[in-house]
Amino acid sequence: MTTITESIEIQVDNRHVLDERLNDAVRGLQQLAMTKGTHGILLTRHKPGHYSAALSDQVPFGMTRELIH
Repeated sequence: MTTITESIEIQVDNRHVLDERLNDAVRGLQQLAMTKGTHGILLTRHKPGHYSAALSDQVPFGMTRELIH
């Protein structure tokens, strides 16, 4: 089971805003991940326009992975 220590919810209705918000979320989580040194970043698409970005112990440090539900 994945343990999430930090999560950001993202809800958008157009692609340009989505890319911008995902990039911002990943940059913020990268900074947090650097302080921990143990978690990577998991991006999850829950449904169109609804995403989450989170630190996860199931993703190796320094990596970002995508999951589509």
